[in-house]
Formats: sequence, structure tokens, C-alpha cells
Amino acid sequence: QVHLVESGGGLVQAGGSLRLSCAASGRPFGTYAMGWFRQSPGKEREFVAAINWRGDSTNYADSVKGRFTISRDNAKNTVYLQMNSLKPEDTAVYYCAHGETRVIPTTRRGYDYWGQGTQVTVSS
Repeated sequence: QVHLVESGGGLVQAGGSLRLSCAASGRPFGTYAMGWFRQSPGKEREFVAAINWRGDSTNYADSVKGRFTISRDNAKNTVYLQMNSLKPEDTAVYYCAHGETRVIPTTRRGYDYWGQGTQVTVSS
């Protein structure tokens, strides 16, 4: 069993920055990939970013490339999402997800545990 707790969401103006954190417990954190997803009202949950177990491989959705950075601190059992140059269309609930293996999953089914989410609202 894995427990994920997101934090760092909030209200920010367009062009601003936020850093999300996800603290994990329950399994050796450093042996699994991690990801971030988001969901806005009326839309399906979508992939944002992912990182492998060592932190030396990352993937990003095209919509956030160059603006968001995923990172992890295995000593602190925490994964981060630094979000810069935020846009109103980034408004969503952001979810942390735990991968089933060390490598970045290719589909959403490759994640086996999810956090409760943290709201990010970007005003124009």
C-alpha cells in the first residue's frame, strides 16, 4: 500500500509560478517511477509529467514542455512539479501518481496509486 499526499496548490496570476510536492509513504520510494496528472471540470484526467526511479529520465506533455519541471528527492520520499509561466488553461486539480515499476509507464494504467489531488487555479 502506498499513500500519496500532494501540497502546494493555490491561486496564482497568469505568468506566475507554483511548486507542487507529493510526499509518499508505504513502499521504498526510490525504486518506482512517479508521475503528475491533472483534471479540469468536464475533461478527462491527462498526463502532465513523469520521472523514472533515479530521476535521470523524464517525460512531459507537449502543453507543459519548457514551462514545467518534474524532479524527485528519494531521500525525502518526495516528488516535485515546478510550474512556471502558468496559463489559465493550466487550471486543474493536480494528482500525484505512483508507478508500478522503475521505468516511466507508457499509459495511465501503469500507475497503481494516486493522491487526492491539489487545486491549481490560474487567473487571467
